Amino acid sequence: MDHSSYPDSYIRGILNTVKTIAMVGISPKDNRPSYFAFKYLLERGYTMIPVNPGQAGKEILGRKVYAKLTDIPEPVDMVDIFRASQFVMPVVQEALTLTPKPQVIWMQLSIRNDEAAALAEAAGIKVVMDRCPKIEYGRLSSEISWMGINSRTLSSKRAQNYGGGFQRMGLGKPKP
Repeated sequence: MDHSSYPDSYIRGILNTVKTIAMVGISPKDNRPSYFAFKYLLERGYTMIPVNPGQAGKEILGRKVYAKLTDIPEPVDMVDIFRASQFVMPVVQEALTLTPKPQVIWMQLSIRNDEAAALAEAAGIKVVMDRCPKIEYGRLSSEISWMGINSRTLSSKRAQNYGGGFQRMGLGKPKP
């Protein structure tokens, strides 16, 4: 996989497939990017599990915080890593011990660890680096572009609603 550029179909496939996301490195502070991304994805219907050893046993947005991935009592589809690049390898190594293994390892904006990515991919896990699932969801669902952001076109025409259920918009394939 070329980790310098991802096809929209690859990102869309991940976001349409995963249901349970463990966010490693979430902050309980509501002005931090990890908190905002966690809240956004939770509001879009994903089952979000906070992982932060300093907050273990407490709650963030009504969800119990776990110290580490192996403490989570349910299967995890995706591990979203909000830790600096040098701390990614231990998170990936721990994720590989989970049964079942997660389908995806996702490293947030500015986070890249090619060695950890290769290890995860060798185990059959999809990897995304230096991207934010909140931003990608917003971009692919048109939640961002209908406001005139990221589209290079300003329009008063509202984007088509592809989703249902908890999600205001969905990640369906855009119409030509």
